[in-house]
This record gives sequence, C-alpha cells and structure tokens, in this order.
Amino acid sequence: MRAGNIYPLLICIFFCSTLVYAQTDTTAIIAPKDSTIYKNVPIFSTSGDDLDSDAGGQDVSGLLQSARDLYASTAGFHFGTARFRIRGYGTNNMSLLINGLPLNDVESGFATFSIWGGLNDVTRFREARPYLQSSRYNFAGVGGYSHVESRAGAFRKQTSISYAASNRIYRNRLMITHSTGMNEKGWAFTVSASRRWAEEGFVEGTFFDAWSYYAAAEKKINNKHSLNLITFGAPITQGRQGFAIQEAYDLAGTNFYNPNWGYQTQSDGSLVKRNARVSTNHQPMFIFSHFYTPTDKLKVTTSAYYTFGRNGYTGLNWYDAADPRPDYYRYLPSYQQNLNPDLAAQMTNAWENDVNTRQLNWDNFYFANGKNMFMVRNPNGMEGETLVGNRSKYVLEELRTDRSQGGANVLLNKQMTDRLNISAGFTATISQSRNYKVMNDLLGGDFWLDVDQFAERDFNNDTLAQNDLNNPNNIIRKGDEFGYDYLIRNNIYQTFIQAEYSLQRFDFYLSVFASQNTFWREGRMLNGRFQENSLGKSETQNFTNGGFKGGITYKISGRHYVYANAAMFSRAPISRNAYLSPRTRDELVKGLTNENINSFDVNYQIKYPRFKSRISYFRTQFNNQIWFRNFYHDEFRNFINYTMTGVNQLNEGLELAIEYNVTSNLTMQLVGTKAFYTYNSRPTATVVRDNSAEVLAENRTIYLKNYRVGGMPQTAVCLGGRYQGKKGWWGSAYLNYFDDIYIEPNPDRRSAEALAQFVDTDPQWEELLEQEKFPRAFTVDLSVGKSWRMKGNFINISAHVNNALNNQNFIISGFEQLRYDPNEPGRFPPRLVYNLGALYNIVLSYRF
Repeated sequence: MRAGNIYPLLICIFFCSTLVYAQTDTTAIIAPKDSTIYKNVPIFSTSGDDLDSDAGGQDVSGLLQSARDLYASTAGFHFGTARFRIRGYGTNNMSLLINGLPLNDVESGFATFSIWGGLNDVTRFREARPYLQSSRYNFAGVGGYSHVESRAGAFRKQTSISYAASNRIYRNRLMITHSTGMNEKGWAFTVSASRRWAEEGFVEGTFFDAWSYYAAAEKKINNKHSLNLITFGAPITQGRQGFAIQEAYDLAGTNFYNPNWGYQTQSDGSLVKRNARVSTNHQPMFIFSHFYTPTDKLKVTTSAYYTFGRNGYTGLNWYDAADPRPDYYRYLPSYQQNLNPDLAAQMTNAWENDVNTRQLNWDNFYFANGKNMFMVRNPNGMEGETLVGNRSKYVLEELRTDRSQGGANVLLNKQMTDRLNISAGFTATISQSRNYKVMNDLLGGDFWLDVDQFAERDFNNDTLAQNDLNNPNNIIRKGDEFGYDYLIRNNIYQTFIQAEYSLQRFDFYLSVFASQNTFWREGRMLNGRFQENSLGKSETQNFTNGGFKGGITYKISGRHYVYANAAMFSRAPISRNAYLSPRTRDELVKGLTNENINSFDVNYQIKYPRFKSRISYFRTQFNNQIWFRNFYHDEFRNFINYTMTGVNQLNEGLELAIEYNVTSNLTMQLVGTKAFYTYNSRPTATVVRDNSAEVLAENRTIYLKNYRVGGMPQTAVCLGGRYQGKKGWWGSAYLNYFDDIYIEPNPDRRSAEALAQFVDTDPQWEELLEQEKFPRAFTVDLSVGKSWRMKGNFINISAHVNNALNNQNFIISGFEQLRYDPNEPGRFPPRLVYNLGALYNIVLSYRF
C-alpha cells in the first residue's frame, strides 16, 4: 500500500477506536461472594475532606507545553481549561529548564510553572517538545521538555508595555519589559515586571494578587565567552476555591459555590468577604551562567543557581468546638431528611436564603473565642506558673513548606560531523524543605495550646498529648510555630549523554542517563506519641536509577515521515510520599522502591505547503508508583494518612492533528485524541494516623485494576479555523468536544473489607464498585485581533473568549470522598469541579 493510501485507514482507526475499547474495558474483579475473605473482617470508614483536593484545583492548563506542534498548541489553548493533560501525563513527567538547569520540584517531581508566572515577555521564546523525543538539554521524561535560554543579549533593543482585562482568576494585568540589546562594550540588560490582581475572581470569595519581576545582565567577553546573571520571582497571594458536593451547588443555586469564604463584620459595621483558604508563595531564583562557544560546532553552558522562599496556605483548625465548615455533611438537609423531615425543610430554606448558613460565619468564631476563659498550668514548661485567658476554639493556621535549594549544571553540545551530534550533561542538586505550621490568626482569642486533643481525650496523659516535649504546654500566639516541624533533605546527581545521527532516509537518536537520589527526614520537634523516631535525622535513603530512550525516523519522501520513539527507565520514589506520617515520625512506607516506566509511540506525519497532519499511537506503562493522601478524620479528630504501593498505570491512545489552508487567508484545523488511562494492578494499602502508632489497616489489597484514572478528559476533539484578514485583522473560532471524564475512585471502596457484609446482589455492592462517568460536553472558543505598525512601533489588540456559549454544567473533574459508609454509599457524595462559564481576556500591547 502506498503511503498516500495509508492515511484514510489511520483516520478510520482513530474514530473507530471507541468501539474496540468498549469491549475490552472491564470493572474490577473481586473475590467470589462466598469467599472466606469476607468473614470477620473490620470495615474502615474514613470521614473528612481530602485536603489534597485543593492541589487538583491548581492544575496547569498546558500552555508551557505548547510548541509549534499543532496538537500540543491546541491542547494547551483549547483543552487546557477542562484540565486536559497531554497523553494523561502530570507535569512530573516533563522537564522544565532554564539555561539547561532543571527546575522541577525535587520533592514531588512536578514542574513548578508558578515561579515565573506573569513573565510572559521573557519566557515566550522557548524550545518545547511535549512528547517522547530527543532532548539536547537533559534526558527529559515521557512528557518531553520546555526549555528557556534566558540571556539578556538574546533580546533585541525594545520596550514593551501591555495591559489585559479578564474575568478569570485575575481581573487586571499590567506588564512592562525593557531590553537594551548588546551595546558596543558587550553589555546587555533586560528587565521585566508585571502585576496581576483581582478583588474577586470568577468564583465568589476568591481573590488574586500577584507580582513578578525579572532582571538579566550579560557581559560578552569575546566571541567565545559570555557571562549572564538573571534573577526572577513571582510573589502570589490567592484566595482559593473549594470543591463541593452537588447538593451544596444546588442549594446555593450555582455550580461555582465556594465554601471557603464568609462575611466578617468590621468595626464600622460593614461586611467584608474573607477566605479561609489563602495560599501565599514566593520563591526568588538566581542563576549565573557561562556560555562558551569556541567554534560554531561546540557549545558548553555552565550554570549555577540558588533559590529560596516560602510556600504556604491557610486553613481553619478548631478545638473542643463544632466543625466550622458550612458544607459539613451534618449541616446539609440530606442528613436530616429521613431523621427529621421538618428540620430538613428548615435547613433547605436557610441554605437558600441565609448567606451565613451556606458560608463561613467569622463573627461566630470571634464570639466563641472571646467567651472561652481557660486556665493553663505550667505554661511553656514553667513549673508552678499559671496562665488565664481566652483559649481560642477556632484559629486560622498556615501550613508552610519553605524551601532552599542550590545546584549546578554543565551542558555540552558538539556537532561531530555533518551527520552526528553529541549532547551530554551533568546536574547536581541539593535541596532542603522545612515543613511546619504557623499561627496566622487567633480570631479574637488570647492563645492556642499546642497539644493533641485526640491524645488528651483517649490517653489522659499530659506527656503523650504534647506535640513538642521540648516545649511542653507551649502557648501559641500569632506568628508562632507549632504542631509539627521537620525538614526533608534531597541530594540528586544526574548525568546523560545523547547521540543523534542522520542519513538520507533515516534519522536516529539514542540517549542514556544515570542518577543517584538521596533523601532523609530531620525532625525538629520531639512528639509525645513518637519519642523514638520524631526528633533528629532519620536513616538516609539511597536510590540509583538509569535508563535509555531512542527513536528512529524513516523519511518516505520529503513530505511523508514515519517515526517511532521508545524509552525504558526507572526513577526514585519522591521523598514527599516516602514516609507514612512525616508530620510526626520518620517511619517509611513499606516496600519503598524505584518506579519503572516503559513507553513507546508510533507516528505518521505529512507535510505539504497547504496540508499538514500527524497521527500517533502511544503507550506508557508506569509501575510501582506510590499513591498518598492526607485527610481529616472526624471521629479521630486528626489527620489520617492513606498510602498505596504497587500502583501501576497504563496510558495509551491515539492522537490526530490536521491543518489545511483552504485559502491564503483561511486555515482549518482538526485535532483530537482518544485515550485510555487505567490502573492495571492491585495495590497494597496502609492506613495510619498522625497522632497514634496504631495502624488502621495494613497489607490491604485494593482491587483497582481496570478502573479509569479520574479527573481529566480522555477523549477530546477540537474543530475550527483561523482567518487572517487584511491590514492586520484576524479571527478564529473553535468547537471543542470532551468525553470519557471519570471520577477519581476512593481505593478503599474497592477492597474486600468494604464488601465484607454484602453479596453481589445487594445494591450496595454495585454502588461501592461503580465508577461514575461524567456527561460529555461541548464548548466554543472565539478570538479576534488586530495589529498596527507605525514608524517601527507595533500595537496589538486581541480579545479571547473561552466557553463562549457559557456552558456552566460541564463537570471537568471530581473525586470520591475518602469518607464513606459501606451500608449507605451515597451518603457522602463525591466532590465535583465545574468548568467555569464564559471567560474573556482582552490584551492591548505596545512595542517600541
């Protein structure tokens, strides 16, 4: 079959793949109903909110993955608002680099895009490859890389000023950038600054205040040597949105109900909105680079960097008081519906008509704290002393992760011959993060006592109740540190080498890497419940890893290409998930081991002046992942840590991208993916709590195999076009389709223990095992713009509207609560996230 005839067949396969996979996708297999495994086993019922859920709300849209590749750019700009992920990968599977230095968070592996948020002018020119491909900067992951070579001399002499108005997380953005260009003395300077702000974003109760800055200086010593120094940072303060259940959305009358805020009365009697979940981040970075180019075929870049800063978010805590969260399940009408229908009706009326019922009541917190006179004996360990004052029942605490990190990198690229290119590099990273709590606001009280209320209740032992025996009965006031305090230290060393070889018909590349990861915990508090393993340095963990990746391209002709890539490598477990309860002790997750990744893709690409297309099949297997969640348990009144080891995940699917120039002015595009992201193992779960050595569950088998990975569309299609008019006018319109969005499953519901008292004909059996699939959805994106050139100066104005038809019923993500009742699975419904309504962004820029 000729190459030109293959393409229609591949398109047919792409659109028919749903039918094939519908036959092979199965539900989890549980032991037979008469199995002895169901007899005399305890049921573990969790309650409380998954605190990690907020992290899911901050997913990056994928803009930094956008490259010249049509599929990648479409996924970033049109699929990103729906939490779409290219090939289902998180940002821990891609590399984010500046001047060859990897900037991924060493504790989680995730690419931390927020460190340069708002610096569009100085980061827009980057090299990005969002797939399994060759990289001349580092080994990169299966998700590719995004690299910025930041040099003051790379920017031409120019000043740029822009203003943007939006209704997204910010309402206004002001940005200015100035570059001197390289002067006669070999100096170049670039500075950039921006501010993004909103008193309230699209979601009620949220706010945003972000600044960003960048400064670079380069000295060109001669044609071979150049020195460059840059610094940048992006301090951000943001009031967050919380996830809610559908009942709360319905009662509030909006799918964007936010339980994190409430009104607070000021001294003059006015009311202001106050958000309890506020994140504050600032991590400035300094990078010094030496660029050495002895010939036009050899380039050596040597860089060193240092970064430090704070990352924190606030949240409510309470002692001997009712749960303050307005959407706590006992405060919802459904809880009383069967017990007291009249009370349920009253609660419904209050939710619908009284804002203080459905939102936080800050005035009540102040009232309760101002009426709680309490006497503390031996405060701060002072024997014989007594402290009398109002002990806060409710407080606002800030959970902090403050990091300091430094490293160095050497990167070499050599064009050996016209056909052979060699790249090699070495990177060393030393990182320390301090994890602790700070008292943000006593909410009208005089002090907080740093003791564990669960230990007080169950052990009646003052020693066991202390969070820090070195500071017993610690009296906490605003700004004091309390609760827990520990360091996580990471030392990482990695080297790689890559060879690229070109022939007339074939191109090849092969890359190998090796790494050494070392981490340990260092406790700074002597916990009363864990006196043996809470304070001091833990045992050091060492992991050696390596692997390879390679690819081959066959050039059928100058217009048709077939290429394939494959990778097989391992990586160390991330230190953040290595400990069962890092807040209180250094006990490791059992079976801690390297994660293994095998991946390949096959691609067929066509390039004509008016027609371009690519169709790809990809398959990636992740083995031995660790799944970790930390959540609050109502009954224990403390945090519970749920860990699974041996979590395997298979990501496979098809991608299609077609671009056709109908006329010289009109370009049509079709982009789509049909993917299947599934768990394909039966992991082992361990469940412990922060404040007790008791293990709630151990070696529990989780029947997670064949469940879909939740929280993102696995099918997406975009059809539209762009019109380039005369005199700088342009416009575009795109129709987007999303499907196969599944809820993230609660693993404990897929265990033998959860099903112990049921047979497969019981309604609870199916309710516990079923994985919800959200409805398919459509959105429309519209854009228009115009540019002018006047005496060498440029003016641009553009307007963009995402979800122009204002579809507010599009569920883009959700998770089953870890709290559940096996006898009544619907009692604790999932928490859902809706796609925001019509979002606009108007940008005016001037360059001179």
